[in-house]
Amino acid sequence: MPATSAEPPNPTAGDDHPDVSAANARAGLVLFFVYLAFYAGFMGLAAFAPQAMGRPVLAGVNLAITYGMALIVGALVIAALYMWACARNARRFGEREASGSRSRDSSSRFTALRGEGRL
Repeated sequence: MPATSAEPPNPTAGDDHPDVSAANARAGLVLFFVYLAFYAGFMGLAAFAPQAMGRPVLAGVNLAITYGMALIVGALVIAALYMWACARNARRFGEREASGSRSRDSSSRFTALRGEGRL
């Protein structure tokens, strides 16, 4: 029989760093809309100019394949940009938090931002 905890689980965990979360959400939305525009261009060409999708554009490969591969590569680039933006936000808000309380030592400054020290 598994051991149970005396405390019920907390279904809504609080956000320890709402500034970081908000900045990450904004970055995610901006990047989402950039990709959405890129994808909408692909879908628009496929729907309204299918003959253009069949034209060779790069080393004999048609536009549909080239654009599709660019969408895949673009998604990876956008994911990398999002990771960079999140790391920058964590550093930026972590420095702000650290400058507000100099009593903490340098090894524990980013502990909360990395999610360490929680149960």
